[in-house]
Amino acid sequence: MTDPTRDPYPTYAAMRSACPVQGVPTGSDGEAGSDGKARSDRESGYLVLGYEEARQALADPRLSKDTAAFFAGRNSRRRMHPAVAQTMVATDPPRHTSLRKLVTRTFTTGAVTRLRPFIARTTDALLDRWPVGGQADLVADLAVPLPVIVICELLGVPEPDRPDVQRWSAELFAAGEPDLIDAASHSLAAYVTGLVAAKRARPGNSLLDQLIAARDGQDHLSEHELVSLAVLLLVAGHETTTNFLGNAVLALLQHPSALERLRTDPERIPAALDELLRYDPPVSTATFRFTTRALTLGGTEIPADVPVLVNLGAANRDPKRFPAPDRLDLDREATGHLAFGHGIHRCVGAPLAKAEADIALRAILSRFPGLGLATSVDRLEWRRTRLMRGLVSLPVRTG
Repeated sequence: MTDPTRDPYPTYAAMRSACPVQGVPTGSDGEAGSDGKARSDRESGYLVLGYEEARQALADPRLSKDTAAFFAGRNSRRRMHPAVAQTMVATDPPRHTSLRKLVTRTFTTGAVTRLRPFIARTTDALLDRWPVGGQADLVADLAVPLPVIVICELLGVPEPDRPDVQRWSAELFAAGEPDLIDAASHSLAAYVTGLVAAKRARPGNSLLDQLIAARDGQDHLSEHELVSLAVLLLVAGHETTTNFLGNAVLALLQHPSALERLRTDPERIPAALDELLRYDPPVSTATFRFTTRALTLGGTEIPADVPVLVNLGAANRDPKRFPAPDRLDLDREATGHLAFGHGIHRCVGAPLAKAEADIALRAILSRFPGLGLATSVDRLEWRRTRLMRGLVSLPVRTG
């Protein structure tokens, strides 16, 4: 039997073919497993697996992301820090619109282009440590540190603090460990609160300094919004990119002809990134949504006030949208993938993630022409996280 943690796609396909939108039991926090299985039977929700249905759900204003409103008055043993539990992605317009506007300009294509030299220098410095003709762990030695360094540099996080930030961020996605998640949320929020205070005392020119000084119209950001926005950028700014890099390199190593094609013609890499994102996205399930009123999705009637979980991995392999979806096809027009979401909540950091992946892949393929897996695929360990899909490690031969 296929292990759904290693390869969830056969399970997704079977469920999607039965019904693209179906009722599932969910946990008390509205959470279901990466294989669609519930963590408890305390509340019922709906799982969206079809592409068209997922695209509609991600953009439907009747699906709210206001988690504070949904969980108000409900008994919960969870004790996540509000700055982590109630980030920008857990808000609706108009507040979401104004918060997003504050950070969007940092991640425009032009802004990211100006960051490329720093990303390239960081990538080269990390790859300089790889032994030529030896072995490295692509996750630990590149996919984790590169995006951490980039987002921490953007936000002005001092270098000695970065390992703690990375550890707390990873712990926020530790599936089945609510106490660890809650503790990490408080540690990260406390750290960011202290960092804000330090920057107020000694202002600089980082993105966090800009947010401290930011105004939306005539309104200052509240202290809660400021800390929450910084936490979100720290976490989302590297967790998804780490998984993106690991998943993309593994896919290429499993498809040698595609890897060689990109090695001989690296200008194809930017276009190939969309197909790599579609094939094995770094986020398996979109963040929490619930119905504010009854609606029909994919022919399924969904009542008001229930969680709706959008499975991005399943949607990206819907054969109705992407023929032969289980095949990695670098010639496929895959820009319509949902790996970064869709609608007003589409990942604001998508241009930065793609720039980091583009630069990293170019460097790896040019510097290590003998790159290959240093272990069998069935021995690779996948992270057991609530929302993400990514490798614990990826041992590679460097030549």
